[in-house]
Amino acid sequence: MIGILLVNLGTPEAPTAPAVRRYLREFLSDPRVVELPRIIWWPILNGPILTFRPARSARNYASIWMPEGSPLLVYSQRLAEGLQKYADTHFPGRLRVTPAMRYGKPSIRQGLAELRQSGCEKVLVVPLYPQYAAATTASIFDKVAAEFRAMREIPEVRMLRDWHAHPAYIQALADSVRNWWQENGRAKKLLISFHGLPQRSIQLGDPYRQQCEKTTALLVQELGLQQGEWVRTFQSRFGAAKWLEPYTDKTLTHLAKEGVKEVDVLCPGFTADCVETLQEIAQEGKETFLSAGGKALHYIPALNDNPLWIKAFSEILAPSWQGWDAPENFAVSAQSG
Repeated sequence: MIGILLVNLGTPEAPTAPAVRRYLREFLSDPRVVELPRIIWWPILNGPILTFRPARSARNYASIWMPEGSPLLVYSQRLAEGLQKYADTHFPGRLRVTPAMRYGKPSIRQGLAELRQSGCEKVLVVPLYPQYAAATTASIFDKVAAEFRAMREIPEVRMLRDWHAHPAYIQALADSVRNWWQENGRAKKLLISFHGLPQRSIQLGDPYRQQCEKTTALLVQELGLQQGEWVRTFQSRFGAAKWLEPYTDKTLTHLAKEGVKEVDVLCPGFTADCVETLQEIAQEGKETFLSAGGKALHYIPALNDNPLWIKAFSEILAPSWQGWDAPENFAVSAQSG
């Protein structure tokens, strides 16, 4: 049996300052996330950041917390459940799908253990990030490799690197926008907001910005948007360093002051809604836009556990596992070579 480990970023266990502090300590201690020498970063992290930031972040999490828990975890679990049901229907007995978080729970260690207990000797690791960045996708690779170092017998492993330009992903995004417009009406401007990265990450070789641009170009083409009907931005900057521009918050202010009254916002880099979409965009971004003179900001939800996305994601994953569990395919391939 093949195991599919779906790995998202992570989330605090509760919308409280102590839980957020534990989460931030693990998240911001990752050298892939903060690429500063430890001797410089450690006093900052364990000083002002972990002293003051958890309480503010806990309020943000509390404002979007669901009865079942953190939205990121809830939707990631629902996606895994949906994929499992799809696999059981179309590929019975061949796949086991398990969710995990890079930081927090359920951990990658827990996910791998669950797949092992289910009899999976092959594991496909799937970072839930459409666009590749060292701070996200590569960090998951690091953690999976670290867990394998503690194992006597490791499984065969593959990892899906990204799917930023996959037709099924673009189609799912476009369908979600069209469905939103059909049900709620359409603003004259579509703001396409991706999570930001420090500019230095791009200079060091991350293909992230290029992939965000490709996703945007394909989505705009699929939707048939004309120049002036859309804008691409980057959100969630942190610290004093220069991040990818244009910034989402500054763009919202600029649009409102230019006379744009309504704006729809889509965040294609987030496969599951979370504090960055539900609080930073749907709440804080809306307040920024309205305060600058705008009349309405409409956030278009992430793909989450939409049945159309589950089917599309199954199509994206299929080439990475189909044939992997069939030794005869290798024999045929070897003979033909």
